[in-house]
Amino acid sequence: MKKKLSILLIVTLALTLFSSMAFAGWFGGSDDEDDGKIKIGFLLKTMQEERYKKDRRYFTEEAESLGAEVVFDSANNKSSLQMSKFENMLAKGVDVIVLQPVNTGTAGAMVEKAHEEGVKVVGYDSMLQNGPLDIHVMQDSWAVGTLQGKEMVKWFKEHKGAVEGNVALIKGQPGDSNARYMSSGAKEIIDQHDGLELVVEQSHEGWSPDKAMATAENALNKYNNNIDAFICNNSGMARGVIAALESQGLADTSKVFVAGSDADLTNIRFVEQGKQTVEIFKKIKPLSKTAAQIAFKLANNPDKEVTNVVEADIDRMIDNGYQEVPTIVTPIVRVTQDNIQDTVIEAGFHSEEDIFGE
Repeated sequence: MKKKLSILLIVTLALTLFSSMAFAGWFGGSDDEDDGKIKIGFLLKTMQEERYKKDRRYFTEEAESLGAEVVFDSANNKSSLQMSKFENMLAKGVDVIVLQPVNTGTAGAMVEKAHEEGVKVVGYDSMLQNGPLDIHVMQDSWAVGTLQGKEMVKWFKEHKGAVEGNVALIKGQPGDSNARYMSSGAKEIIDQHDGLELVVEQSHEGWSPDKAMATAENALNKYNNNIDAFICNNSGMARGVIAALESQGLADTSKVFVAGSDADLTNIRFVEQGKQTVEIFKKIKPLSKTAAQIAFKLANNPDKEVTNVVEADIDRMIDNGYQEVPTIVTPIVRVTQDNIQDTVIEAGFHSEEDIFGE
């Protein structure tokens, strides 16, 4: 009897052990399935602007096509929140983090924290300053500003007969390298023309369209509507400026020059309608796809020097105040009323129906 009970007990224990192992395998308890999969963190500063939905989609599609898993988050333009999100990604065991910093001047601490855990960081869009960034993928923000400035000069010649008038520079987030470089590029063009006076130069927390509208309203009031040109660091703030101009009957490209950057749908419609002169189309697809590809390469070669892994991809070295950072630069293009079809529509960024439809 005792022998039968012993055999029954052994069989019961064996079945229990087998069931537990099977349960673990069926419901994700097996480590083998996850071990070989690259995990990439993608941390944006915000999802406030329309374009960032595209950044996320293109990046995720590319990373997943390579066989990686994407851990995505954003920080609502708050640097302290971004640090928390960054630490959370590290806790989730990501192999590489692609980071668009809220505050480019203080984000070096995040990179240092990642390096302590053997995780490389790919800078995205905004160049991180004074930190040991591994590599950066960007559009040339300085070139964005100079292109806006050159379009403004052409506008003055066409509509005013001379490059003379008052200019307002509507800048983005304080401490953001993109805002700084775009503004520097625009100011370089302004400074080349003695007839141009920069009467307003204002940064805007959170790249806020509402704050940009208030700045434009105050400027128009102060100068009796005598502001000839507004150069804006992004599309959202350009919309704020146009709202202020509309209230004064000035949202007309024959009256006031307005430049934006990001090619949001509403702004492209404004360009088509003659309310806004130019948008700079920072091609999001090559930016995000390239960042995903670089992150995947680094994750697959964790012990190799970055430059040895992606040497063929590097366009230039940029000094970020801490070191020379290998940098990859993706294209930008101006969008005017005459080339909407050949730019944002041809690239599949916006559809013809969305722009021209009722």
